Amino acid sequence: MSARLGALLRRDLALLLFGRRGGTVLPVLFFLAVAMLFPFAVGPDAQLLARTGGGVIWVAALLAAILPLDRLIEPDIELGFFDQWALRGISEEWIVAVRVLAHWLSFGPPLMLAALIAAALLGLDAATLRTVEIGLLAGTPGLAALGVTVAALTAGLRGGAALAGLLVIPLAVPLLIFGAGSLAIGGTSGLALTGAVSLVLLAIAPFAAGAAIRGARQ
Repeated sequence: MSARLGALLRRDLALLLFGRRGGTVLPVLFFLAVAMLFPFAVGPDAQLLARTGGGVIWVAALLAAILPLDRLIEPDIELGFFDQWALRGISEEWIVAVRVLAHWLSFGPPLMLAALIAAALLGLDAATLRTVEIGLLAGTPGLAALGVTVAALTAGLRGGAALAGLLVIPLAVPLLIFGAGSLAIGGTSGLALTGAVSLVLLAIAPFAAGAAIRGARQ
């Protein structure tokens, strides 16, 4: 089983990192584009940029995580891959767990690296940048789990990609509140709550998405 899951992880990572629709480059470029355009919207006030820049990074991370939703589940259902994996004894829950890990690896660490550039563009100091990076480390796995779950729930629906994006945004509000809130209060409680919400989403995702995939296959 471990060998099959390892092969599945390599396959998912290759598709997400080097896919024909831009792979991991597109979310990173989108993330940086938001960071570059925000100063033009609010003006050259350095203090205002420093106060709001961390929240902008979180919003940009959420929007970047939404971009690959249409590639996470639906193509494999249409091509019958889930049926083949079921015949090989790999349950949907295991496949979803691997898919969440692959999705996070494809956008989480790259966004954390891109946040260094975004912080320079927004004028964030070292302490704020450290809080942002820890928050992204704690929160992006939850975004990945939420994205895979919503992609499974909307697979096969007309306009499923657009619907998935609309569903992810409100459901991700707790992560954004606690992640960006950790910058406002200057303590660790916001980061702890971000990690707690992320763990809950990671625990729920395999079972919720697995059940949705079984329903879509029938």
